[in-house]
Amino acid sequence: MKDHELFMKECIALGKEALKMGNPPVGAIVVKNNKVIGKGLELAKSSKNIAKHAEIEAVKNVLNNGFQNLEKCALYTTHKSYLMCAYVLRTYKLEILVYGIEVLHIGGVSSEFNIMNTSNVPNWTNPPIIIGGVLKEECKSLSNEKKHNNG
Repeated sequence: MKDHELFMKECIALGKEALKMGNPPVGAIVVKNNKVIGKGLELAKSSKNIAKHAEIEAVKNVLNNGFQNLEKCALYTTHKSYLMCAYVLRTYKLEILVYGIEVLHIGGVSSEFNIMNTSNVPNWTNPPIIIGGVLKEECKSLSNEKKHNNG
């Protein structure tokens, strides 16, 4: 659990960077063999590109670093992945998802569209192991900073 907290602190730092740029405070990293191989921060608002979610940016960083997929990898994120991100994570064969707080209504696990756990898509591997609530209060506080800064 200590490693989970260490990696989540890195996500929180990335989320703070995203917030400073006017984006939602979401940060994500991909870890393989206890080493960070990809990082991403939320850029959708500042770039005016809805696809620039932290998780997708972290996956793109991994692919740009020469990896083919997310097999034997864990993705850490301050917020549980949205549907679009969940689809990408499943397509690239993520093994473990670790998150701080849930995303309601359009989450890839926490909505009626449970993409992260489905076994109904051909060619997808087993659903990833999902670990939630890591540094939950710190991640929630980060989200509250966004509300405070925008309101």
